Amino acid sequence: MFKLFPMLSSGCKMVALLGRPRKALLAHNVTTGTLYGHRRGRLTLALQDDPHCVPTFIIELPILTTMFHKEIATGLVRLALESETRTSRKKVLDEYVWGVYCNGRKTGYSIRRKHSSDDELYVMQMLRGVSMGAGVLPCPTEKEAMVDGELTYLRGRFEKVVGSKDSEAFYMINPDGGEGPELSIFFVRVQ
Repeated sequence: MFKLFPMLSSGCKMVALLGRPRKALLAHNVTTGTLYGHRRGRLTLALQDDPHCVPTFIIELPILTTMFHKEIATGLVRLALESETRTSRKKVLDEYVWGVYCNGRKTGYSIRRKHSSDDELYVMQMLRGVSMGAGVLPCPTEKEAMVDGELTYLRGRFEKVVGSKDSEAFYMINPDGGEGPELSIFFVRVQ
């Protein structure tokens, strides 16, 4: 009996024995954002309230991944997504059709997905233990690696700012407060 006492007194062991509480890991105004894509493909944006859950917002952007790498190397990226649909939806992120701008240049249109594909679920599964960072993931198949190139990602915590029912902004939080790339994502419903 006394041999088990040190194991039960440790906080980490208690979590392992009793299980994790099912509350959100991040504060209500902080969300996890992931930008990923194959080097010769398009960039995908996924937003998650909890990094261990399925994304609440997912969209393939009309931006090539290599172009995004060049923009982020400059240190400043502003993505603006504008919706011109006139609906009675209460949340701006519930809109489906978006015009996309990168650093002030229009890049095209995108449609938000209702459900995640197998490739997107693969990326979220691979990144489930990553809170923030950038790198390269192994491709699910050798064929994809040869055709589309490496699968790169950028994941970070974003502070969510709600301007009104027609605008929301996400600002990437730099963990150490030092110098690093600045990334902002704006969602606006134009009436």
